[in-house]
Amino acid sequence: MNVPELGVGIIGFGFMGRTHTYGLVNIPLFYSPASFRVKHISLCTPVPAERDTAESLGYYRKVVDDYRQLIDDPEIQVIAVSSPNRFHKEQLIAAIQAGKHVYCDKPVVASLEDADEVFHVMRESGYRGKSQVVLQYRHFPATLRAKQLMEEGFVGRVFHYRGGYLHSSNIDPDKPLNWKSDKSQGGGGSLFDMGAHTLDMMTHLLGDVAAINALCETFIKERKHKGTGEVVPVDTDDVALMMLRHKSGAVGLLEATKFATGICDELRFEIHGELGALRFNLMEPNWLEIYDVRDEKQPHGGRRGFKRIECVQQFQEPGGFPNPKFSIGWIRSHMHCMYSFLECITLDKAPSPSLEEGIRLQRVMAAGYQSAETGRWVEVDAPTPCAP
Repeated sequence: MNVPELGVGIIGFGFMGRTHTYGLVNIPLFYSPASFRVKHISLCTPVPAERDTAESLGYYRKVVDDYRQLIDDPEIQVIAVSSPNRFHKEQLIAAIQAGKHVYCDKPVVASLEDADEVFHVMRESGYRGKSQVVLQYRHFPATLRAKQLMEEGFVGRVFHYRGGYLHSSNIDPDKPLNWKSDKSQGGGGSLFDMGAHTLDMMTHLLGDVAAINALCETFIKERKHKGTGEVVPVDTDDVALMMLRHKSGAVGLLEATKFATGICDELRFEIHGELGALRFNLMEPNWLEIYDVRDEKQPHGGRRGFKRIECVQQFQEPGGFPNPKFSIGWIRSHMHCMYSFLECITLDKAPSPSLEEGIRLQRVMAAGYQSAETGRWVEVDAPTPCAP
């Protein structure tokens, strides 16, 4: 069976660059037969030690130190942008102008101004490539099922929700300042890094955000810089607390923090509607919990109560390897996210979340920072979609 072949170029060999490599290498095992074949993978990293490591692995057709070598390569159709946020703009613009398909880590760029520039280039260039932002938590079986239930009207009209994304990774005052906590490198703090995921999840399930009221706080005001060892001011937020109003009328509370003592990695949400409720916690990823008010309530509470749906690895076809009944792992959602994007390219479907959706998410986060600075509700103005 002849299937389209794709060459993929990955910019960056940090945590996410390696994660994307893992997904690309293993897609043939988990999705068989697939509608495409990854013909080869190439990599760019400016760090000599990383290039040495990458070359020793044997996964890459070539390893280069300049991302333009990937974008200029006619054998590469897909560019995965996995560099620090401040580099995204120039790399995205170069890939868009070259007509490459783009797979970009969140957030799309480091600032709203950069987002507007990328948006302008997409519109003015008549860009017709496929694009997707890496918001992989949409791609767990449990969150896929939550989306289905929302579309089926299981919860009915949504009243309100609560949720967030919680880490404890920054509570040590001796932890050096890395690029994700350096505004010049990442563009923001927990609101950008953690809030992007939880804001996207609730937008995905409940529709666009109309307005936001946020509080951002930095608890440890100085840290040693990871590169220089110099003690420098911390100019990014450790925690962001958000109230949101959606265009649908739903309201909610979200938090994004790296100061949740005792917590490893929890993306969680609980949605309350007129007919039922849904709740999910990333630390128990095999399950989606549901509550149905249509269940009998008599006698003595009847059959009402939250029920756990076994989601495990029951992805939409053609997923399922090694077996649908086995427990799910974190990296599996990344693989499914990448697979879904490449399938959209070969079957000419619209990926989601696209770069346009990622830019709208950037507007929500920018409005959150504006709200934190002014202490007021801020309306979110979504741009006109630029897709032809």
